[in-house]
Amino acid sequence: MKIAAMAAGAVGGYFGARMAAAGHDVFFIARGAHRAAIEKNGLKVESVHGDLHLRNVNVTDDPTKVGPVDIVLFAVKLWDTEKAAEQARPLIGPHSRLITLQNGVDSVERIAPILGADQTVGGIAAIATVIDTPGVIKHTSSFAMMRFGRADKRADATLQAFADAGKAAKIDVAIADDIERERWQKFIFLTAMAGATSALRSSIGPIVADPELRAFFRQLMQEAFAIGKAKGVALDPGYIESRMDFVLNKVEPGMKASMAHDLERGNRLELDWLAGKVREFGSALGIPTPASDTIYTVLKLHRLGTPR
Repeated sequence: MKIAAMAAGAVGGYFGARMAAAGHDVFFIARGAHRAAIEKNGLKVESVHGDLHLRNVNVTDDPTKVGPVDIVLFAVKLWDTEKAAEQARPLIGPHSRLITLQNGVDSVERIAPILGADQTVGGIAAIATVIDTPGVIKHTSSFAMMRFGRADKRADATLQAFADAGKAAKIDVAIADDIERERWQKFIFLTAMAGATSALRSSIGPIVADPELRAFFRQLMQEAFAIGKAKGVALDPGYIESRMDFVLNKVEPGMKASMAHDLERGNRLELDWLAGKVREFGSALGIPTPASDTIYTVLKLHRLGTPR
C-alpha cells in the first residue's frame, strides 16, 4: 500500500516505520531537525518489539511531492489540526482514507469539513513513544495498538486492506466495532494520564502508589466518563475499573504521557484539547469537573511552551 505518515513524529513515525519495514511504500512527512536527520541517517526505532533502522527513507516536508496515497496516518499535535489538514490535501484522492491518531476526541469533526467526510476516519493509537533525538523514535511501552473505523460502522475496502496489511506487519491493528466508544475511552484515560503525569511532574508509578493521588487519577477519568455518557456514547460500565487495574498492574511504572514529555522539554502542550476540553464540555452540560479544573489551572501558564 501507499501510506503517508503525517507527521512522522513519535506515533506516526513508529507505525509508518513498521509498515515500511514490511515492504509498503511509506512517505514520512517531517520538518526541521527531525526531517534533516532522517534524510541524512535514515529513521531509527528503538523498541522492545525489535529495533529498526530504515536507511533509505522517503522523507519530505512537502506533501505535494508525494501525491495521493491509500492511507494517511494523521498524528499531528492537536493545535496543528486544521493547518495540517489543509496541507494534507495533495495526499487525498477519491479513495484515500485519512486515519486520525491524535490525542483528542474531536479530530474527525475538525478535519472532515476540510478533507471530506468520506475520506476522514476516526482512529486511536495506544502507545508510548517519544522522539529521543532527531531521527530516533524510542518506544517505551510493551503495547503498540491502532484501532479505526467509520462512525456509521459501514464496511470500507481500503480500511480493511490496511488492517490486513498491518496485521501481516505484526502490528496490533483492527477495525473497531464502535470507533466512537473507542475514541472516548482513549480520551477518558489519556486526559487523566496526561493531566496527572504533567501536573504532578511524575511518571505514573508513584502517582498510583499513593492512595490520595490514585483517587485523584480516578476522579479525572470519572469526570470525562460522565461527559461521554451525557453525550450518549455507549461506554463500557467497567471501563474505569479496567483502566485502574491496567495502571496498577500492567503499565510500566516509569511511563509518562507525551504531554509530560512536552512539558519537560518546554514544548507547547495539548492541554486545551484534553483537560481544557473536559472543562468546556462539563460547563456546557452542567457537569462539575473539579479535578480537570485543577489540572488546567496548574498547567495553564505552560500550555504555550517555554520561550527559548
